[in-house]
Amino acid sequence: MLEKIPFDSLGGADFGWLKAKHHFSFGRYIDRSRMGVGALRVWNDDEIDAGKGFEPHPHKDMEIVTYVREGAITHRDSLGNEGRTGAGDVQVMSAGDGITHSEYNQEDKLERIWIIPVHSRMQ
Repeated sequence: MLEKIPFDSLGGADFGWLKAKHHFSFGRYIDRSRMGVGALRVWNDDEIDAGKGFEPHPHKDMEIVTYVREGAITHRDSLGNEGRTGAGDVQVMSAGDGITHSEYNQEDKLERIWIIPVHSRMQ
């Protein structure tokens, strides 16, 4: 059954350069009634200030899907991949055995939806 949850009622975080809304429990936001749906475990809406981003960090045992609503994000990873994902585009990153990557907003504005489905090894 679908439940309509107003955007303003979502959990979130504000780090100054990053404003995030969490559709499900994530990071310091814990709501046992919002732990995910099926294989979908993380769904975040992020706004990242211009010139800011995530330093290199690891992921493992998951598929990460990023949809950029406005602006663009630049990605670099430990496999040598590098690219820019612009508004309306989708980036998919497989982090099965492990990967380290960084993401930066090198544009004026960035709004993205960050979706991570649960991988069977995470359960």
